[in-house]
Amino acid sequence: MFVFLSKFLPPLLYPLGLAIILLAFALVFHKRAGLRNTALILSLLVLLAASNGWVALGLARSLEWRYLPQGEVPSAPAIVLLGGGTDAAIPPRPMVELNGAGDRILYAAQLYRQGKAPLILASGGNITWLGTRPSTPADEMTTILEMLGVPAEAILQQPNSQNTYEDAFYCAQILKERGITQVILVTSALHMPRSVALFEKQGIQVIPAPADFSVTQESWSKYTDAGLAGQLVNLLPSTSNLSLTTNALKEYLGMLAYRLRGWL
Repeated sequence: MFVFLSKFLPPLLYPLGLAIILLAFALVFHKRAGLRNTALILSLLVLLAASNGWVALGLARSLEWRYLPQGEVPSAPAIVLLGGGTDAAIPPRPMVELNGAGDRILYAAQLYRQGKAPLILASGGNITWLGTRPSTPADEMTTILEMLGVPAEAILQQPNSQNTYEDAFYCAQILKERGITQVILVTSALHMPRSVALFEKQGIQVIPAPADFSVTQESWSKYTDAGLAGQLVNLLPSTSNLSLTTNALKEYLGMLAYRLRGWL
């Protein structure tokens, strides 16, 4: 039930869902001018704020830059690679494909080829109530890793998790059975703060190795160093900013929910 609610309720609090709720409220109370106008104004403000670059990049940066790379990644007994970067080989796709978070898989393969760890634990299962899927994220990541030259014997799978807490819980069991208590953790930079906290809660020492950064030094400087014309352009709403704001809020709401559950 918690997994279902964690997927169903948050979208209603994200900017687009909240704006739609406010618009529906305005329609229901269309004969009460004060309530209707307030709901319409709030809906507009939510969308304008969430689709603004300053808000989107600022929220994302507050998460992504907590674990900035500090030189060469140290070696460890294993790399843990969290799922979310693949799409299943469902027709008409000819093969497993990488999505916007697929950089984490490329980075894990690179770290392995650099000799940072002798083992990659690919973690990710399917959310059963969302429908059937021919493979798990762990399967799909394994396919891509092997295409990138990682040998099959160097890859372990954890295919049972349905959220990040379960990633940490099930991975910790597998790792401890092998006497491993330190790992290089690879996931998207936005997702790293929650992931690090969950793995450490399970007694696993983490070397963060974030990938898939949304906010680079260059993109941030375009906001902080822009002139008047640039700032006016930066204020314009965009769907990419709305998506980034939503993803950042997802992480913050996730951390809040996990703390309430006692998982953090």
